[in-house]
Amino acid sequence: MSSNSISVLNALDNARTQWYHVTAIVIAGMGFFTDAYDLFCISTVSKLLGRLYYYDPSTGKPGKLPHSINNLVIGVALVGTLLGQLVFGYLGDKLGRKKVYGITLILMVLCAICSGLSFGYGRKGVMGTLCFFRFWLGFGIGGDYPLSATIMSEYANKKTRGAFIAAVFAMQGVGIIFAGLVSMIISKIFLSNYGRPPFLKEHVFSTEPEADYVWRVVLMLGALPALLTYYWRMKMPETGRYTALIEGNAKQAASDMGRVLDIEIQADHDKITQFNAANEYKLFSHEFVRRHGRHLIGTMTTWFLLDIAFYSQNLTQKDIFPTMGLTSKAESVSALREMFETSRAMFVIALLGTFPGYWFTVAFIEKIGRFTIQLVGFFMMSVFMLIMGVKYDYLRTEDHKWTFATLYGLTFFFANFGPNSTTFVLPAELFPTRVRSTCHAFSAASGKAGAMIGAFGLQNYTQDGNVHKIKKAMIFLAFTNILGFFCTFLVTETKGRSLEEISGEDGGYGETQMTGKRPGSRSENHEDDSRNYG
Repeated sequence: MSSNSISVLNALDNARTQWYHVTAIVIAGMGFFTDAYDLFCISTVSKLLGRLYYYDPSTGKPGKLPHSINNLVIGVALVGTLLGQLVFGYLGDKLGRKKVYGITLILMVLCAICSGLSFGYGRKGVMGTLCFFRFWLGFGIGGDYPLSATIMSEYANKKTRGAFIAAVFAMQGVGIIFAGLVSMIISKIFLSNYGRPPFLKEHVFSTEPEADYVWRVVLMLGALPALLTYYWRMKMPETGRYTALIEGNAKQAASDMGRVLDIEIQADHDKITQFNAANEYKLFSHEFVRRHGRHLIGTMTTWFLLDIAFYSQNLTQKDIFPTMGLTSKAESVSALREMFETSRAMFVIALLGTFPGYWFTVAFIEKIGRFTIQLVGFFMMSVFMLIMGVKYDYLRTEDHKWTFATLYGLTFFFANFGPNSTTFVLPAELFPTRVRSTCHAFSAASGKAGAMIGAFGLQNYTQDGNVHKIKKAMIFLAFTNILGFFCTFLVTETKGRSLEEISGEDGGYGETQMTGKRPGSRSENHEDDSRNYG
């Protein structure tokens, strides 16, 4: 049975863009803003933690987190995120998007506050407590990935769905900017009030006692945006698709969506019963693999390969930041000054390199399509990383610093105006309602597995700063991006079609696969247009 014959689904697909769409973007987007802030703000305070808790007077040098402790402090949230994605993604399909959404938010608020209140006996106690709460913070953040994407896709109309989902994800860029900005402001406030006079040479690389408050304030502020949106999240009704197609409550779905759309919608109970009867196959059944196995492999592999490269970008930060005059050597500045400079560098890179790409995706995803944006993004990332790898010695010199910085910024731009955005959008559109959250969770968790390889596998390989190793790592990343380019052909274009048409729930599954038409081909687009508009 076609989804067009079911009133509530037809109303959602063809609704004009209105205030409730904007509200949904803001509510779901603020979750992603919080996620990004919480995950990335730790990078601005990690050096400060080393100064505070690992200073050895006998060395005459600033304290520094041991490599293993640094990996643990930064990486434990990624592990929590991966597990949270799997658990909450599954629960989102079993218990409902709205109910599980509230749980993740409460967990994020509590753990952000507790991370800043980390106390213990000695540095091991503080680091252990911090890691414990950072893990559970990541666990809550993980749930936000599949739930935010699924909720937005199920609320949106089919003409602007990709832009709406991309806009939710674009709040990640805003969160990264604010992680740098807030850390910069807090450190500057304390630096101005408590910092050592710069003319006292014996205090040049000292650690201000008040610095112990700074990292705590930065981490705890991550609870604020999540707390402010909790009321509005709980006020949102369950998505009409979940209520109708999973709970089987046609009357409630019609009532909820009729209220937010401000129209009268028929319940269509019998039609929904027939519709569900035609889509009863289970996750990972033979029927699921036949219908959606290729797409799931495509979304998992592309997100995995993308995050290896995306989370490896700090391989060259140690050269980029000083070259651009954004940071100084640790021995020449105090602890708060070092944090200020690190936060400033993160803010500048995010604002100029990371942030624009997200919103280019929002602007062009419904014009160019997900498939093309992902292909171009992977290809351009591969080109820029290959150039940086082959010419690393040449680019890191003072004479070519602007070329180096430009290539570095363009890599981030095409990651975000490319696969970093589209790998979030596609899993929210390709799969059936009953398993949409779970399949998005598998794809996102695959990405976090890639992130851990990039952030720690390659970091461990290049931790000695060996130029030859960094060059090999950058060339390897160029290769992973080319693999991502080819794995993109496992997915299909989704723009302009209803979710049920894309997933085959309306009975039209397999047209692209059976006809052999490549995604985005001229004939396929023509057929899509005829189905959508007449």
